[in-house]
Amino acid sequence: MTTRFIADLHLEEARRDVTDAFLAFLPTYAHGIDALYILGDFFEAWIGDDERTPLQEEVSNALLRTRETGTRLYLMHGNRDFLIGQDFCDRVGAELLEDPTVIDLYGELTLLMHGDSLCTADEEYQTFRANMRNPQWQQAFLQRPLADRQLVAKQMRQISQAKNQGKKQDIMDVTPEEVAADMERHQVQQLIHGHTHRPAVHDLTANGQPAKRYVLGDWARKVWFIEAEPNSTPELLSVEFDAL
Repeated sequence: MTTRFIADLHLEEARRDVTDAFLAFLPTYAHGIDALYILGDFFEAWIGDDERTPLQEEVSNALLRTRETGTRLYLMHGNRDFLIGQDFCDRVGAELLEDPTVIDLYGELTLLMHGDSLCTADEEYQTFRANMRNPQWQQAFLQRPLADRQLVAKQMRQISQAKNQGKKQDIMDVTPEEVAADMERHQVQQLIHGHTHRPAVHDLTANGQPAKRYVLGDWARKVWFIEAEPNSTPELLSVEFDAL
């Protein structure tokens, strides 16, 4: 019995090495396990389920093959792929999770998040996030022609990269007080998230008791995943791309 968590692959045509790593990861680490959770920013950009590029189709087929081995698949929106919809999830046999979501991880209530909502010191980003998650904006955007959406996504990515270059690194990390508050709000002692690209296991206090925060790494140079099994503490693990 094994459950694994990944996040922040940022799959895109420009990084074939990451896609190849993911396609190699699935049969080795995801086939026939209890569940695979993908906690956001699976794709570098997602402008609607009607865009079906060769890369997207290749990844979709690989996920469907994984589901057919009995592995339950769960997807959560990130700040890059928040427009993934039910059509895509139906194609790959995955369940779309709310951010945040609490699961029972082998007897331990565990809070799952993408992680961007925890970065409250970056007020400009939080305003942007609220606007992008507005259902009316999303509906209007998805009704635009595909070519228009592709152009807007490219422009938004360029703006985001330019803004992030001028920000202090600590602003783009989580706010410790927000972490504790969310864990207390959901009455959990264990949190798993991605987004910050700062893989680590943090000890903290929540609900007046010891707690742990697991941070997934991005797949820029290696595979990062969290492995959980019954009667054991989850582990943060990494594998070099060429070792898969």
